[in-house]
Amino acid sequence: MIRRELLLNFIRKCGRAASSEIHDHIVKSGEKTSLITVKRVLSQLDHEGVLSVSGKGRATTYALSEYGKLTSDVDAALYCSIPPDERYGSSGYNFNLFDALNFNPFSESEQDRLKQATNFYQSRAAGASEPIRKRELERFIIELSWKSSRIEGNTYTLLDTEALILRDVEATGHSQAEATMILNHKKAFTFIYEHQEKFKTLTRSNVEDVHKLLVQDLGVRHNLRSQAVGVIGSLYRPLDNEYQIREALEKLSAAISRFRNGYAKAFFALLGLSYLQPFEDGNKRTARLMTNAVLLAHDLAPLSYRSVEEKSYREAIIVFYELNALSPIKKIFVEQYDFAARNYLLSF
Repeated sequence: MIRRELLLNFIRKCGRAASSEIHDHIVKSGEKTSLITVKRVLSQLDHEGVLSVSGKGRATTYALSEYGKLTSDVDAALYCSIPPDERYGSSGYNFNLFDALNFNPFSESEQDRLKQATNFYQSRAAGASEPIRKRELERFIIELSWKSSRIEGNTYTLLDTEALILRDVEATGHSQAEATMILNHKKAFTFIYEHQEKFKTLTRSNVEDVHKLLVQDLGVRHNLRSQAVGVIGSLYRPLDNEYQIREALEKLSAAISRFRNGYAKAFFALLGLSYLQPFEDGNKRTARLMTNAVLLAHDLAPLSYRSVEEKSYREAIIVFYELNALSPIKKIFVEQYDFAARNYLLSF
């Protein structure tokens, strides 16, 4: 039996390969199989939409389709252990990516886990008293503001963040910008919590509203970007043309609007905004808060990201940037949703 991921990983690294090249690689990897078997598996993967096929006869070659890129498994830590300039991922923006977001990204078992967590969350929240809801909202905002800021390199501790948000006490030895970043998270989440009806789907207007709150007093322009930006530790270079960014944001909005499933909408908001990088700074913060806005608008639990390991989160995002693979960040999304649904009591 040919290991599916062995075959797909080879094609991903090569970009495009003939069946004979794929067969040789599999045999060299220690698996005994025939060329006929390899061709049969390739035909099946083509039928499933995972591969795109070019040429005929001996000139036939195989590449991952957009669907194949999105759905194939990647070991994020292993991939990111390769120095950026030696990686085999793409450095360019994929103009076909948002059009390919037309399928439910979650497996049946993942959907079951999300739904069970939601049922638990909604049943507990429905029976909570108003004082408990208020304290839980404060706790959630503190933990979200701390972890989302920490992912961006903020050095405030969780206790420092609690003192800042509840008592307006800034931690010594930290910059004003760090305190502002954290307080801006509180403002942004409070806004989406109080205006949930605005966020049934993602629009340029509501994205800009959230971004403006997140970068307030940080010297960041609110408009869509008109200059190039780089991504630390990644090959990927986002679009640098304001008109293309605007068009891509509209495509992302249209893609998310295709779904009725709040989980899928929120997940693709997280990935799409992180990938597009529409602003000069604050993009991933905006993506995380917009994810929560969409979740709340669908009566679902928002994510605090409290238990996520920052390095794993950054690696998962880099894999999406360079390989367009969903699997690493999807694992984090499902785990963090389950964690949030079972650990917070927010009204909805």
